[in-house]
Amino acid sequence: MRAAVRPGSDQFSAVRETLADSLRSGSDVGASVAIYLDGEPVVDLWGGYADRERTHPWQRDTLTNVWSTTKTMTALCALVLADRDELDLCAPVTKYWPEFGVAGKNRIEIRHLLSHTAGLPDWDQPMTLDDLCDWEKSTALLARQSPRWEPGTASGYHRFTHGFLLGEVVRRICQQSIGTFFAEQLAAPLDADFHIGLASEDDHRVSEVIPAPGPAPAANPRTAIPVGAYVTAQDTWSTQWRRAEIPAAAGYGNARSVAAVQSVLTSGGHTHPSPMLSEATRRAVFDEQSHGIDLVLGIPLRFGIGYALSSDDAPVSTANFRTCYWGGRGGSLVVNDLDARMTIAYVMNQMTHLGLTDPRGQKLLQAAYKSLNPSRPVVWE
Repeated sequence: MRAAVRPGSDQFSAVRETLADSLRSGSDVGASVAIYLDGEPVVDLWGGYADRERTHPWQRDTLTNVWSTTKTMTALCALVLADRDELDLCAPVTKYWPEFGVAGKNRIEIRHLLSHTAGLPDWDQPMTLDDLCDWEKSTALLARQSPRWEPGTASGYHRFTHGFLLGEVVRRICQQSIGTFFAEQLAAPLDADFHIGLASEDDHRVSEVIPAPGPAPAANPRTAIPVGAYVTAQDTWSTQWRRAEIPAAAGYGNARSVAAVQSVLTSGGHTHPSPMLSEATRRAVFDEQSHGIDLVLGIPLRFGIGYALSSDDAPVSTANFRTCYWGGRGGSLVVNDLDARMTIAYVMNQMTHLGLTDPRGQKLLQAAYKSLNPSRPVVWE
């Protein structure tokens, strides 16, 4: 187990032990966990191996594909533009992307894209990896198709379409790709080693994700929506996937970089060296857009602007109500607790089929809360 940041009192030793236990037990092959308080790093841990054969140690600068944790980065791009008054969260998408306003989509608003309530959870036709790596084709197809339910009435997880929809809006506003916008406007000012579209010079640092053992659970026929795009773990090993900007699923980073970026929400919006978000924009994240059984995932979710929100029936247990979160396929997780002023991120290479209910991230989150308040037991509903 290695650490770059360690409080003098070793306040977060429970987090260290939780990660160490996961690595010793084999639940994790290689992983990292980071915690920021008030925008400052207080935990930065990594350990295990970067390959399934366990021959190459996970290093401080190891990167891996974090799947849908990437969506939190895409959401922040939109929030930054909203904070600059360049993007109106309640405006119709057609204000920025006129071609989008056909086939019953003229009333879809930006907030619907951010909350998975736009009714466009997938493409109407099968999509190959080549198609997903073709930005023009992916967005043009979405612009032409009809929503599958009345926008704004329910959430239905937009697995891949989320990033293309928001990314095209960003492109229309800024005249640059969302990967470039993220790199210049968020990653660079925060000195965060996170990438939407990975450069070839970083390939040697990549730990390829390890597929989850056993077959994936069968889809619930009551909630399953036909899949237009499906990507395997093995697909992400390709150079094509790494280079493409697929801003809902193809982000590369580690726990330190995820927490560094996401902590702009929990640091009062003024993470050094550049202010990012106003208090008003941070409050907007908690503007509830939907709460109920997600039409795609089949689990109860409460969505705000860009993130799932804390609730009694949430799949991620948090100690405070003003908490937003999301995770990635296989188990990665980031939680922003504005009341505790804490961001915690967990990134790993060994995937499971458990998604947001993966116990590895949950145990680290629980250990973090107990470390914050060692004299007060945390009750987990």
